[in-house]
Amino acid sequence: METMLIELTNHKAAKLIYELEALNLIKVIKTEVKPTQRLSQKYAGTLPEEVADKINNYVAESRNEWNSRTT
Repeated sequence: METMLIELTNHKAAKLIYELEALNLIKVIKTEVKPTQRLSQKYAGTLPEEVADKINNYVAESRNEWNSRTT
């Protein structure tokens, strides 16, 4: 047996899943999916301030160069 985690993107798919279960082709195991922690919260404060400032300056310069380029 193989266990798969499936995310339904359409409510009609749930009906099909339960029909497959009724045919004894699959077994539905309901599990509660834990909400994932946002990456911004997970990594907040892990980058040294000096490095973060350099990155922000580089991004700002890059944006300015991009916006001021001629087409």
